[in-house]
Amino acid sequence: MGGSIAAIGAGLAVIGVGLGIGRIGGSAMDGIARQPEAHSKIQTTMIIAAALVEGAGLFGIVVALMGL
Repeated sequence: MGGSIAAIGAGLAVIGVGLGIGRIGGSAMDGIARQPEAHSKIQTTMIIAAALVEGAGLFGIVVALMGL
C-alpha cells in the first residue's frame, strides 16, 4: 500500500515539474518574441527558474519515496 501511494506522489511531482517548465518556456518564448533584443536576459532568467522548479520537483520525489 505504501509503495503505491509513494508512486502516486512521485508521479504528481513529475507532472507538476513538467507543467511548470512548460509554462516557463512558453512565457520566455512569448517574451523573446515581443522583445528580441532582451533574449539573453530572458533566457538566463528562464534557466534559473527552470532549475528552481526542477529542484522543488526532485525534493517532492525524494519526500514521496521516503514514505516507502
